[in-house]
Amino acid sequence: MPKTFIQSIVETPWDVIVIGGGNAGITAAITAAERFCSVLVIDTAPRDMRGGNTRHTRNLRAAHDSPTDVMTERYSFDEYWEDLMRVTKGVTNEHLAEIALRGSELLPRWLEERGVRFQSALSGTLNLGRTNAFFLGGGRAMLNSLCRYAETVGITFLYDADVTDIEMEDGFCNAISVNWEDNQYKLKFKQVITAAGGFEADLDWLAEGWGDAAKNFLVRGTPYNRGRVLKVLLDRGAQPVGAIDQCHAVAIDARAPKYDGGIASRVDAVPFAVVLNKDGKRFYDEGEDFWPKRYAIWGRLVAAQPDQIAYAIIDRDAVKRFMPSVFTPIVDDTINGLAGQLDLDPASVLATIDEFNAVCPDGPIDQMILDGKATTGLKINKTNWAAPIIKPPFYGFPLRPGITFTYMGVAVNDRAQVVMQDGKPAANLFAAGEIMAGNILGQGYLGGIGMTIGGVFGRIAGAEAARVLNR
Repeated sequence: MPKTFIQSIVETPWDVIVIGGGNAGITAAITAAERFCSVLVIDTAPRDMRGGNTRHTRNLRAAHDSPTDVMTERYSFDEYWEDLMRVTKGVTNEHLAEIALRGSELLPRWLEERGVRFQSALSGTLNLGRTNAFFLGGGRAMLNSLCRYAETVGITFLYDADVTDIEMEDGFCNAISVNWEDNQYKLKFKQVITAAGGFEADLDWLAEGWGDAAKNFLVRGTPYNRGRVLKVLLDRGAQPVGAIDQCHAVAIDARAPKYDGGIASRVDAVPFAVVLNKDGKRFYDEGEDFWPKRYAIWGRLVAAQPDQIAYAIIDRDAVKRFMPSVFTPIVDDTINGLAGQLDLDPASVLATIDEFNAVCPDGPIDQMILDGKATTGLKINKTNWAAPIIKPPFYGFPLRPGITFTYMGVAVNDRAQVVMQDGKPAANLFAAGEIMAGNILGQGYLGGIGMTIGGVFGRIAGAEAARVLNR
């Protein structure tokens, strides 16, 4: 990179600096730039790994009162609200949650107008065609489209750069220090928007909430979300929000890489499986609800099991019912043989599956609905899609907790301003995306809502930063 490039960045008095180049950051940057602000986006990742966890997303959840070109039927605000209250159990800032959900209706069109393309509504077992709009080409394609558009409205990007300090005085951000190519620089600006993600890639920080179990976690999200900006904000007096051990955590294949495994590492067999811990025992209702409403509890469930390991076991009928993982399942013609391959006690596994099979109802399951095909008499019953595991070959997937993003972050108000520990909003410091998602996601998750929170509050942060400058 020419030396003149960094010189121009250091010498420019930016109207808005955005820290973080994912969905929330780019959305905020575009919104500010369209209001005639000069904008710099700083991303800690190299250009080919830019965008935080946005690279791994597929869709956003959006309310709509009638069918659209990318979503079917109707998904009202009221139903969306009920879904959110159910998964969070009410642990949410209801005012901010309402802003996110109502703002979701406008997001697909806003993105389309800036080059993002969506695919036609999905059908099949994910049951998301009515609630979620899927990006054509996935999150990376969506991100690349927004970045291309951002360049046309004059936004500048600085990659491979770490924000090392954000100086605050009486609620006013007056300096940002950046490390780029082993040199420290201070940047000039008027407004700052932090969209730098959570701390899921810092396993030591995760261990503060989870203890030694964290050593067995896999990080399916970006390795660049180490929480450095979040830590600086908290040290500088930002009000924290959310519990340290709350996060988006799903069950992923135990053979996935330590970092950056992405959505392909998720194992979607669970609703049609018997899921066992290392002792060969079931520990939760696999058929509690549709997978998009329950997949994000399974990381936490597996994390609570001995050695943070579990195993999903299915037969030849079930293997056709879900989107396959990138990892080939372990296969055997007998349950005993499969248990041996999984390093489980064959007698314990066989006893559990025989007990389960004996109380499954007659007749086929219907995976397109909550079919009520439930077991009876078990300590933990399966309440939907309870089909016996009897047809060889049998398939097994080893499962680990896969952390996508953390919920502990900074408190914000309805203008996306960061709230300080004295309860007052920072004058020129805003936040959007995962770094503030804990205001809305106190616990639990709905498929696609992370992108919704980032998009809605990114637009709010960008508009508010520009409004302050232009008034």
